[in-house]
Amino acid sequence: MPDEHLKAPLPLAGRTAVITGVSRRRGIGFAVATRLARMGASLYLAHYSPHDADQPWGADSIDDVVGALQGFLTNGAQLEHASIDLADAGGAEQLIRDAAAALGHLDILICNHARSGGDGALAEMTAEKLDAHWQVNTRSTLLATLGFARQHDGRPGGRVIWMTSGQINGGIMEDEIAYATSKAALAGITPSVAADLIRRGIVLNTVNPGPVNTGYLDLETADRSPEVVAEVLSRFPGGRFGEPDDPARLIAWLVSDEGRWMVGQVLTSDGGFR
Repeated sequence: MPDEHLKAPLPLAGRTAVITGVSRRRGIGFAVATRLARMGASLYLAHYSPHDADQPWGADSIDDVVGALQGFLTNGAQLEHASIDLADAGGAEQLIRDAAAALGHLDILICNHARSGGDGALAEMTAEKLDAHWQVNTRSTLLATLGFARQHDGRPGGRVIWMTSGQINGGIMEDEIAYATSKAALAGITPSVAADLIRRGIVLNTVNPGPVNTGYLDLETADRSPEVVAEVLSRFPGGRFGEPDDPARLIAWLVSDEGRWMVGQVLTSDGGFR
């Protein structure tokens, strides 16, 4: 029998992950951070509570969020965090610079952040609405990826994850044109950026999580009608909304060594949402 004291190392032991959009315990970012911490990674978390405070579901205490995640760290792993406005032109550069200064070489970048609200149908579009979503969702993701690639030294385990929207599979987002445009750009450019990064030893994939109830589908806090919430639920064959840990499981696999042969893919984790 194998020696019980000779345990295999955790899959992400000795690696450092930067995860954006980790500001609420019900968020996808929190679920991803929890899984990566349990896998042995050190974490650098980026958050921006003023954005959450403007949403119907409100903001969580960052101290509570960080405190909860610290409880999942394994021996020797570290956690640092900062509030960064990724709408700012220098925000993405600041993110990578500060993360590397705090924790050293960065192995994993997960761009989970997104702007919500201030959107509309095509007839309501303005340059300001389009620019606001582009700056946060697309520009900062590309620039953060650039900064991450520049500091990466080619060692095994380099990973980048982007997030896109469900319209790639035919989902209609006619009332969220600015958001959908910014996310479609990421899905569309994934193969081209992935081809560049793989030559540097970095694997990029993009994930569509589908509708995940992070609070915006709760009738008590959502700004959507009961009819809209019921309609969304009816489109899930499994009879439930997506939960934050659903896409987190896929992301955790992609950033591990098990996911090393998946390159430049746009992957959907939505429970068969129709």
